[in-house]
Amino acid sequence: MEKRYSEMTAHELHQEIAGLTEKARKAEQMGIVNELAVHERKIAMAKAYLLDPADFKAGNVYEIEDGGDDFHIRYINGVFAWGYRLSSPDHEEALPISLLKEKG
Repeated sequence: MEKRYSEMTAHELHQEIAGLTEKARKAEQMGIVNELAVHERKIAMAKAYLLDPADFKAGNVYEIEDGGDDFHIRYINGVFAWGYRLSSPDHEEALPISLLKEKG
């Protein structure tokens, strides 16, 4: 039975990310776009468990990696930041904290 990311050690998470990165590379080479997207989401989730949610503050605005949009955090729940994109403030969503970076 597979472990949840929340149960894995940092070393196990790094191994998982490496394996998923290889699968994503192969899917991209074969032109399987939906499989690539699944692997990329799993990578983002695994990376989120390597971060400290306390480093992300409610009320702050962060840049979404590879999204070109800004994200306002309303609250943190586990490794997810709940809030909204500044371009669509009426639409609340949750993003893994690994997809957010400080504006700089």
